[in-house]
Amino acid sequence: QEIRKVVQALEQTAREILTLLQGVHQGAGFQDIPKKCQKAREHFGTVRTQLESLKTKFPADQYYRFHEHWRFVLQRLVFLAAFVVYLESETLVTREAVAEILGIEADRERGFHLDIEDYLSGVLTLASELARLAVNSVTAGDYSRPLRISTFINELDSGFRLLNLKNDSLRKRYDGLKYDVKKIEEVVYDLSIRGLNKEATVGAGGEK
Repeated sequence: QEIRKVVQALEQTAREILTLLQGVHQGAGFQDIPKKCQKAREHFGTVRTQLESLKTKFPADQYYRFHEHWRFVLQRLVFLAAFVVYLESETLVTREAVAEILGIEADRERGFHLDIEDYLSGVLTLASELARLAVNSVTAGDYSRPLRISTFINELDSGFRLLNLKNDSLRKRYDGLKYDVKKIEEVVYDLSIRGLNKEATVGAGGEK
């Protein structure tokens, strides 16, 4: 019961962060990305406090006995942390960095930690969000962003291909990555057909 209470509070904070970050998909949202990321990081302070409280609700050595209770919300928080880091630096957040943002351990031996499969699930959710961002970037007249997203997602896909995914739900999520790759490729192809990718590369400092 107590675990459920804390998990509900975490879900509420996750919803608030998501609502905040969804603003980047609106036309004007591109202008204040840094402000949105900063606000989101403030919310992660609340997340850390809530997770700190969650740790006290069960014996440290029984993490996997209760894991199902918070697995979904933790994956969502990984996605949100990964999205913030991507918006700030266009890089993929490491598992260690996410654990730090959430105020938990990266290492299983050290107690309440970020399970590797929860991390990977969160990263796959990021891919879907970026596919959406690529489409909305074009609508907002930002033609170079989809090209950068495309490079990032292709690298992500290559990384996942190296993994031997045994977890069924993770495998299903990974199958969705193919569609994200395809969706972004279509956006980039559309830009090149309309000659807008040249404009994008010139706008990005003339590099190709």
